Amino acid sequence: MVYQWINNNLSHWLPQACVLCGQNCRRHALCTSCLADLPQIDAATCHQCGLPLDGPASGPCGHCLQQTPGYDHVISGFAYAQPVAQLVAKLKFRGQIQLARLFGELLIRPVQAGNSQAQAILPVPLHPGRLRQRGFNQALEIARPLSRALHLPLLTDLVYRHRDTQPQSEQSAARREGNIRDAFSLNQPPVFQHVAIVDDVMTSGHTVNEIAKLLRAAGVTQIEVWCVARAWSHHTQLVVNRHERSQGKA
Repeated sequence: MVYQWINNNLSHWLPQACVLCGQNCRRHALCTSCLADLPQIDAATCHQCGLPLDGPASGPCGHCLQQTPGYDHVISGFAYAQPVAQLVAKLKFRGQIQLARLFGELLIRPVQAGNSQAQAILPVPLHPGRLRQRGFNQALEIARPLSRALHLPLLTDLVYRHRDTQPQSEQSAARREGNIRDAFSLNQPPVFQHVAIVDDVMTSGHTVNEIAKLLRAAGVTQIEVWCVARAWSHHTQLVVNRHERSQGKA
């Protein structure tokens, strides 16, 4: 505990090495130049699922009209491309937990710009076995800075992941929905009507959709998804998968 306190406080003023280029930086795991290189979302997106639209933003996309998701709105910080994919892999599979704080801090501005009225934050839970293996839940660690900055409670005990599913990134697009189906359960009735689900990356959306369906059935009326990065295509995911495997993914 003493070491963690020293590390957290000294990191605010002692120089650190940027995790991408190795240059000195302060307060963040990235230098100013590498921060500027993160892939911004510069296209009109569907308000509901966060995927790009063919034309100007106006209402939900065709897919959401045909098959309405369980959630109402997606707010993402970046497009899921390099170097964000590299940073996510460093966080999840190399234990570079300082990146979770960086991601959470970088999500604050998009959430505020989106005029979110969420009353509480729900990090996507890990199965206990996966949590023991990794040592931390990256979604929870990303959510902590958001909770502090926005003064919103963290719902860490509301949803339980009772089935240890295979990683969604290893599944084909056709198998992802079945892989995650019925993997979550509620521990207790929710007391908030507007909840934001937080995760690192949103690809197909099946994981957050499973949680959203649980919340909706329990009476939650508004559900948002806040993610560090939004994957826009299956091709992008394949490229990212290859990179994650090269990082020694467990």
